[in-house]
Amino acid sequence: MAREVSESCMDSLLTEMVSSYSNVLYATKPELAARRIEAIGYQVGHQLSERYTMERPRFSDHLEAIKFICKDFWSELFKKQIDNLKTNHRGTFVLQDDKFAWLSRMSGEGSTTEAGNKTAETTGMHLYFPCGIIRGALSNLGIPCAVSADISNLPACSFVIRIKV
Repeated sequence: MAREVSESCMDSLLTEMVSSYSNVLYATKPELAARRIEAIGYQVGHQLSERYTMERPRFSDHLEAIKFICKDFWSELFKKQIDNLKTNHRGTFVLQDDKFAWLSRMSGEGSTTEAGNKTAETTGMHLYFPCGIIRGALSNLGIPCAVSADISNLPACSFVIRIKV
């Protein structure tokens, strides 16, 4: 029997983690809060990758590992595959999720107001965790990288992976 966490539980956990680190623990140091949230995601991704690749042979190249993240790993986490994968064939990959589950309940309206700027900042803080998950998973697969996220139109999200050479 597979062990799973309910979506509402995961949403609540992510919201509380971002709130605690951003507003309480590191309220005056948002960059430190972001690093801490990303580090938690890294550990989660590292452990999940270990679990999901236990029965698989090692990947022969970066593209094969990225495809694993897009298809199998993402399906385990979100019950769907990444919607689009792009690469420049020089170590940069862009994973596009057109309806990223962890952003689907957030509003993108009011982005020109002060409240909109706060919403964008909070949304950005929510993305450090999945960036950490991706980086941790790839690190476990022997691929050192940097991962960043870009939001163009909620709930769509792009994750940019830059392989470190």
